[in-house]
Amino acid sequence: MSRLDSERPRVLVVDDHPSSRMTAVALLSVEGYEVLEADSGPGALESVVASNPDLILLDVMMPGMDGFEVCRRLKQDEQTRLTPIVFVTALDDRRARLKGIEAGGDDFLTKPFDQLELSARVKSLIRQKRLNEDLDHAEQVLFSIARTVESRDPNTGDHCERLVEWGRAFGEFLGLSRTEIRDLMWGGYLHDIGKVGIPDAVLLKPGKFTPEEWAVMQQHVLIGEKICQPLRTMRGVVPIIRHHHERWDGTGYPDGLVGDQIPFLAQVFQIIDIYDALTSERPYKKAFTPEEALSILDEETAKGWRNPDLVYKFKEFIRATEMNARDAFVVSKKLPQTI
Repeated sequence: MSRLDSERPRVLVVDDHPSSRMTAVALLSVEGYEVLEADSGPGALESVVASNPDLILLDVMMPGMDGFEVCRRLKQDEQTRLTPIVFVTALDDRRARLKGIEAGGDDFLTKPFDQLELSARVKSLIRQKRLNEDLDHAEQVLFSIARTVESRDPNTGDHCERLVEWGRAFGEFLGLSRTEIRDLMWGGYLHDIGKVGIPDAVLLKPGKFTPEEWAVMQQHVLIGEKICQPLRTMRGVVPIIRHHHERWDGTGYPDGLVGDQIPFLAQVFQIIDIYDALTSERPYKKAFTPEEALSILDEETAKGWRNPDLVYKFKEFIRATEMNARDAFVVSKKLPQTI
């Protein structure tokens, strides 16, 4: 076989029937794969942890823990979610295929194996897995850079972590899709990643910026866009990075967008960004109360800077959040105390 890269791909074959395992092992070994074996669901989970295979060929019907349960556990684990799983099913077992899809399976093969089909599918899935891993590593590098940027400015504290939680909670309140909520949460980490290109003399300046310094500072949104744009998974985050300093009346930067020309997620994000900054203590200011922060948002809306409808919904969200917190506190006080 043509090598996918310098590392020999590793395949785990899971089947409680020795003859079936022997057939798969023989076919895969001829293709040049390193082949491991497991004869049960628990044995498969142990082998995955120990060997980190590139692909799992998984029988459906096994005593005790079946293939569906093995697949569910692996797909729910952050360390193994990218490992492709190919279910082995009977030729006409439609129900098993549907259950396999629900469990998170990536593909299906039927017994007896066709060598050409087995070879093509395994090779394709392993290549895709390694591409996904490269992408996953690239995302982690971006998040690491973002945390480094945040640590350069000791005034922000855990601003990014809080924005991630605000993005999740407000996104759910607005009824946004799972992908939109993910983009909002990632925006919490990555919105200021472009500050990595801003000199400390500007970024950490305690006083007011000169016009020249302000022009330099505004470049951080464009730098951040360039950093994240190459990754397709960042398509929904890039508009947040570029446009979270736009204003509803067109007086923001970098493009002076007006009203709904501003991408919706950027509008949502800027409100939670401002609110968190207002309600957090900084060396140069006290933390405002929620009501004070909402009042400042109202003032900015009256100036034409924010989307009035979105600010109204955000106020509803904050008040509902506070009410839920008060109710939870009251309930906790009523619960019997245990030692």
